[in-house]
Amino acid sequence: MLSLKLPRLLSSSQVPQLRSWCFCRTRRPARCTRCWAAQRFPLLSPQEYQEQGILFGYRHPRSSATDCLLSVFQMTNETLNIWTHFVPTWYFLWHLLGSLPPRDGRGTRAWPFLAYLLSCCLYPFASSCAHTFSTMSSRARHLCYFFDYAALSVYSLGSALAYSAYIFPKEWVNGTFHYYYVPIAVFNTVVSTSLSCYSRFLEVDRPQLSKAFRTLAFVYPYLFDSIPLFYRFYVCAAESCTEAVIVVHYKHTVLAFLTCFVFASHLPERLAPGHFDYIGHSHQVFHVCGIIGTHFQMEAIRMDMTERHDWLLATAMLPSALHTLGSMGICMAVSLAIIRLCSMSLSCLPEPSQREKLHGH
Repeated sequence: MLSLKLPRLLSSSQVPQLRSWCFCRTRRPARCTRCWAAQRFPLLSPQEYQEQGILFGYRHPRSSATDCLLSVFQMTNETLNIWTHFVPTWYFLWHLLGSLPPRDGRGTRAWPFLAYLLSCCLYPFASSCAHTFSTMSSRARHLCYFFDYAALSVYSLGSALAYSAYIFPKEWVNGTFHYYYVPIAVFNTVVSTSLSCYSRFLEVDRPQLSKAFRTLAFVYPYLFDSIPLFYRFYVCAAESCTEAVIVVHYKHTVLAFLTCFVFASHLPERLAPGHFDYIGHSHQVFHVCGIIGTHFQMEAIRMDMTERHDWLLATAMLPSALHTLGSMGICMAVSLAIIRLCSMSLSCLPEPSQREKLHGH
């Protein structure tokens, strides 16, 4: 019975053409003073709903919320994108709840790890919701991915908080760079959210620049956060160290670079269009590599937190709940403000008309 109610799927050629009108239904947006954004930011075209190398399995770009939820249990080109982030959300939530309250004598030293785990729960959940509801409308698509990008930016801050507390090289602890490391990471989070959200306004006219901005928005914070880790790799290679945690950090780093490569390359569907529409396309691989990389990152941070526990307690910089959760709260508030500002530019969006809905949908 459920299969009879599942939404009809489209091919890339069936994705409805979008009319060039404004949200307030003026036929000539250029003459509408309320719709200046329609001319300055031509946001969406049919190609926005289409992915390179993906030919089949598209949902209608004007789906209802019910259709979006039903599609979670239907094999579309988004189904595995949803589940590969929804299931790990509960995995990281299990780890977060298992770490509450701070135990094992760590005291305030546990707060950065808790903040990090919170960000690990947030970004896959936001991504799963974005992939689920992004076909409700043009406006919903942009808003969903605004929240998705903001969650990824907050995750970069969560990583920085954990790195600052647990993985910094001993010779750098309490130094100038260590002192400014988290404030710079907070600034990077704001820049990342702003740049990634702004990139959506460039997708129609300058798609390559849009992709470059979005990639930069997430690569740059990762590279900055990893400076202390890269230094430890260098020292370990020079001194032929045998720390077991370094191997786990290596695994995370390799998967992080693989994740970036898959995201930017659109492989393998780019080489064989239509063959990876439902299983195995780059965004699914991107999700899986990212989640596995986060798992190794979490395990490496936990190992450093345990193995360096006595030495960490002897250092002067003891992060508090206010310092860690306060930084997260500030970034979340600023990210919501950025999303609000961007959403104000979405008052004029081309939408498929009701007449353009396909029969039998």
